[in-house]
This record gives sequence, structure tokens and C-alpha cells, in this order.
Amino acid sequence: MGGRYWTFAVLTTACGISGAGEAYGIPFHPRAAERMLADVCERIFVGADPLRVEGLWRRAYSRNYSQRPDGALLACVSAAETACWDIAGKARDCAVSELLGGRVREKLRAYTYLYPEAGDPGGERGGAVYQDANLAAARAAEYAKQGWTAVKFDPVGAYSAFDPRQLGPGELSRAEAFVRTVREAVGDSCDLLIGTHGQMTPSAALRLARRLEAHDPLWLEEPVPPENAEAMGRVARGTRIPIATGERLCGRHEFARVLRAGVGILQPALGRVGGIWETRKIAAMAEAHYAQLAPHLYCGPVEAAANIQTALACPNFLILESVKDLGGFHSEILRKGEGGIRWEDGFVIPPEKPGLGVELDLEVCRRHPYDGEGLHLEVEDEPL
Repeated sequence: MGGRYWTFAVLTTACGISGAGEAYGIPFHPRAAERMLADVCERIFVGADPLRVEGLWRRAYSRNYSQRPDGALLACVSAAETACWDIAGKARDCAVSELLGGRVREKLRAYTYLYPEAGDPGGERGGAVYQDANLAAARAAEYAKQGWTAVKFDPVGAYSAFDPRQLGPGELSRAEAFVRTVREAVGDSCDLLIGTHGQMTPSAALRLARRLEAHDPLWLEEPVPPENAEAMGRVARGTRIPIATGERLCGRHEFARVLRAGVGILQPALGRVGGIWETRKIAAMAEAHYAQLAPHLYCGPVEAAANIQTALACPNFLILESVKDLGGFHSEILRKGEGGIRWEDGFVIPPEKPGLGVELDLEVCRRHPYDGEGLHLEVEDEPL
């Protein structure tokens, strides 16, 4: 849960203050990602004043005359930039949210994906909950009893390198039945978040949306691939279901395009989009369009903490993605007694410590090196 591995950066000042950041979605193996991240830090951040975030960000963004939203570069920048904010908060003995304008709320409504459990067919690493509507409905009902007020799932299924595709009538009926079954299980106690992954053409997405409107989902996420803002806008204009997107977008310019296209819910992945300050700028742009912020999370606890600090200061915050209650290894990898993230009755309770409010336990990190060859997330190699 949260991906195969997590990639962190820890920067330490000459006076001994350490800050942590997290890179998300670098499309290379962590061995290569580590070298890329070190290169960005050594060329731009090491030897610099960590409080001058804007200037550091611009220098990094303009490396090698790029000045464009490159995902691999901005993931590295995100990790280093977030570490600088962590340092800044600790240096001023305040939470990062206070540096962004201060809290506008004391807790954050959260949602979780429906995840496999140990007793499921295939075990806790199996995917039965993603294919079996009845199992998904039972899991959603279980989460609702725990206090969750929103759950997310993908009723369309797998995605491939050859998407977007047109869905057949059987696929459409299966997806509709899946959503209906989950809705019947939770009633109006939970919002349903339809978390598709860019599998569909605009026409396929609209055909599906028309079937799902009766079940009143809070959003239809990334119905088409992220590269075409106009296509995303076509879907947004053609359905009553709000469209959400952003986990694969980088930088404010890509988000500006989807805002102009009519998307109303933005989901920046803070470890890819450019970091905390870039996310705050995106939230401000969204506010002018009456669009809302729903930070994406499918990685580790440092990005989770950065999402929390940023969302606390955003008036147009909607809901926060959580990986269940951020327990398990998300909690084990943090130092105990150094602040932390709590979940209560569907809400995340922010940490009270300075900076991001959490501290990585580097000894735990070192005891759990990633030794696999797969990437964080991978799509099917053949057409579906």
C-alpha cells in the first residue's frame, strides 16, 4: 500500500537542522533516481540558503535551459524543496502551514482507496477487491463503520501503455454494476470516488459517466490520459459528475490548462508537482476558478505530511487522500515521540511539531532497502 518503494531526500544545514522531502513517480529505477536526486541537490541546493525557496526552485526548474514541466526533474525538485520547508519551519519553531498563511481548519477530511486485506482471495497483496464487486462493497461498508466518509475505487479495471481505449458494453455494464453494488452497501454514509486511471477515450468516458450519474459519485478521476487537457475538458462539460485530475501533472502551467478546460477538482501529487510552494500556487489559481484541491497520495509518510501542511492553509481544500489510516509501515518508518499523523473518524489530525511535524527514522529506512526491479507503478505492456 503506497507503492513498491519510497524515495526520500534529507538535507541538513550547517547549524544542524535536518529536513525531509519525498520524490514521487520518477520513471526510472530507484538506483538511477537516487543519482538524479543527488545531482539536483548538489548542483542547486547544497551550499545554498534553504529559506530562499523561490530562487532555488527557479534555478532548478531552469536547469540545462529546460524551463518546462519535466516529471523526473520536478520530482527531484519536489523532494529537495519540501526538505527546505521542513527546515524553515524548524528554524522558526512553527509548522509549515503557519508559513503558508496559517491554518484555515483544524482537521482535514480524508478518504482511502479500497485495499486488499490478509483474508482476501490472494491475500493482502492480491487484487480480488479490485475485481469482485461484492468484496469491494463489503470492504467499503467496513470502512464506513470505522468512520470513513469517502472511499475510492476503480470500477473499469486494468490500464495499459496503449490506452485510451473504447469500452465495450460488457465493460460498461460491469463498471456500472460495481458502482451500484458499492453504493447500495454504504448508502449515503460515504462519498464514492471513481478513481479511473486514464483508460478511456472521451466518448468512452462519457458513456460510462452517463451510467454512473444515478449513483452520485463525488468525482470521476482522470477519465482520459493526462496529456490532453482539451479532452479532459470535453468530458467535464459532458457530465454532471465533477471531474478530478492532477496526480500525473507537473507544475502550475499544466494545471492552468486543465483549469481553463473546466476541471473542478485538482489532485496534485506534491512529490511530483514541484513541491509545497508550487502546490500552494496551484491552489491559489484554482481558488480563482472556484475549483477545489484534493491532494493525491500514493507514496510514503513524508509526502503525506507535506500534503497535510499545505492543505491546512488552503481555503479551497476539499478532501485529502490517505493510505488507510497511515498506520503500518507509514507509521513504523517515523520516529516515535517526534510528532506524527493521527486519523480519527474520517479526519486527519495534523501534527503539532515544527516543520512537517514528522521525523523519518533513518535506521528503519536503512533496514528496509528496496531490492526489487519493478517500478513504483507499472501499466500493462500489451493492449487490453
